Amino acid sequence: MAQTPTRSESCPVPPPGSRGIDQILAAARARLRRLDPEQAHLAVRGGALLVDIRPAGQRAAHGTVPGALAVERNVLEWRFDPRCAARLPQAVDYDLPVVVLCQEGYTSSLAAAALQDLGLHRATDVAGGLLLFLAEHPRRVFTRLQLLANVWGYEHAVARTVDVHVRRLRAKLGVDTPLVTTVYGIGYRLADEARIVLDRER
Repeated sequence: MAQTPTRSESCPVPPPGSRGIDQILAAARARLRRLDPEQAHLAVRGGALLVDIRPAGQRAAHGTVPGALAVERNVLEWRFDPRCAARLPQAVDYDLPVVVLCQEGYTSSLAAAALQDLGLHRATDVAGGLLLFLAEHPRRVFTRLQLLANVWGYEHAVARTVDVHVRRLRAKLGVDTPLVTTVYGIGYRLADEARIVLDRER
């Protein structure tokens, strides 16, 4: 009978001086002043550039963010390095405030830290999302336009965009996981029976 591999057999010994991804992520975030959705919205209104680094497949499946500049992660540094010939027209100033967002808030932290390494010292990322915003305001009802402005940081999209996001969220979680309650004629709020834990490290 085959034996179950031990940790030493299944995981190689890391080279001296190397770091695991958890350590790299923690170090990246220690350098950032991460923004919650409301702070990100205010930053964009104040002139910051919102950069969506999600792959094209995720943007197609989950929707785009109006007003955000879509830049694939694998070319981000080339597009934002003011010294690079492949830079974007916006990337002409090291003082440019850049707010990076991704699907779950992990890759965006690493990307923002990489931009800081280039000298863009005001680069940061967005922590949290729809559920975080609702969880921080339990029992409060939000209209679709309020969610558009406060969660995704834009005000001029079609309000039904929120319905699409909520429908996809419910489809992923399943009917047995009540999370978002529809308040007919108004909007949405966090369900009374919702059991969630706020992860502010994401």
